This record gives sequence, C-alpha cells and structure tokens, in this order.
Amino acid sequence: MPKLKTNKAAKKRYSLTATGKVKRTTANRRHLLANKTKRQKMSSRCPKAYADKTCENTIKKLLPYGN
Repeated sequence: MPKLKTNKAAKKRYSLTATGKVKRTTANRRHLLANKTKRQKMSSRCPKAYADKTCENTIKKLLPYGN
C-alpha cells in the first residue's frame, strides 16, 4: 500500500496532542494589532485552542501520520 500524502496546509495550521486532540492557533493575531486591546492580544497569545469535536475526524484524515 502506498504512503498517504499529508495535507501541507493542514500541517501548518494544526497539530495533534498525545491524547489525540487537535490543537490549533487562536485567531486574530496576524494583522491590525494596533487596534486591539492588550487583553485581546494576550488572551490569544498561546496556541491553547483546540479544534471542535465535529471537525476533528476531518482534520485527522488530512494528517495521517500525526504531523
């Protein structure tokens, strides 16, 4: 059976934890940061958000080797 290809766009956006959850980066951190409050910027600093349970299976298909 041939190797499965990893979706490179998904690899850059998501990563899998040891327990199998899908970790994602928080939104609204790319640009227009001067208009946002310090509280908004600090709360979205760490990639502590997890993908929704309904999307998890789809994302795991794009990352067959858990990249």
